[in-house]
Formats: sequence, C-alpha cells, structure tokens
Amino acid sequence: MEESVVLVVDDSPTVRKIVQLTLQRERIRVVTAGDGLSALAAVADEQPDLMLLDIMLPRMDGYNICQVVRKNLAYRDMPIIMLSGRDGIFDKMRGKLSGSTEYITKPFDSTELVQTIKRHLETPAARERAAQRMASRQQRLRRRV
Repeated sequence: MEESVVLVVDDSPTVRKIVQLTLQRERIRVVTAGDGLSALAAVADEQPDLMLLDIMLPRMDGYNICQVVRKNLAYRDMPIIMLSGRDGIFDKMRGKLSGSTEYITKPFDSTELVQTIKRHLETPAARERAAQRMASRQQRLRRRV
C-alpha cells in the first residue's frame, strides 16, 4: 500500500505536534499548516488523503476551507475531519453543511482519532488517491531528469 498523507490544519503548534507524533507512530505521513491559506496551498502541493481541520484559523476559517476544497473535483471525496474545540450542535451542523466528513472535539482521545483516520484511509477511494499521488510524483521526477 502507498504511504498515506494526512494534512493537519490547526493554528496551535502544540496540537499540530501532538497529532503529528500520534500519526507518525502509525506510519502515516503528516503535513501541517497553521492557517487557512497555507492549508489550501498544502492541499494542492501534497494531495493529501485526508485533512484534519480546525475551525478557528487565521486568514480563512475551517468552514470556508472545507467549502473551497469540496468545490474542486479532485478533492471532492477526500475525507475532511473537523477537529475543533467548538462542541455546540450549531458548530457540528455548520461543519456538516460546509462539507466535513466527521467532527471530533478537542480535547480528543488519541486512540479514537487514529481509529477514525484509519477507517477513512482504508477505503478504495483513499487507496486510489495515494496511487495517483505517487504516479504524479514519479511523472514530475521523470520530467526533471
């Protein structure tokens, strides 16, 4: 199986690091972003298999990021898991309406987080995204040579 890539978008360096270390133990490659615009750039550059997305971010909030990503056909089926300290029903509904796949509140249980991510990474669509990403990288390398 190709290496899975998860994009972690959170303005807290501590949260990014905790999630990164947790997922790296599971042999999942992690890319991080600390604000909305960096997140969109990382989606285009890294072609992640899944995005963990905070809501309250500088430069663009998580709801808007989710909507922008969902409008792009290449990422329409990429799982987006909102990871937020906001736990109200309105926040969860707004996350769903903006296109999130799931919603996990902070503080989160690491085991639950890993199980949720793995469940989404083991789908045929996720495996296909990983294979396409690897093919794209190989093609770029061939052009450089």
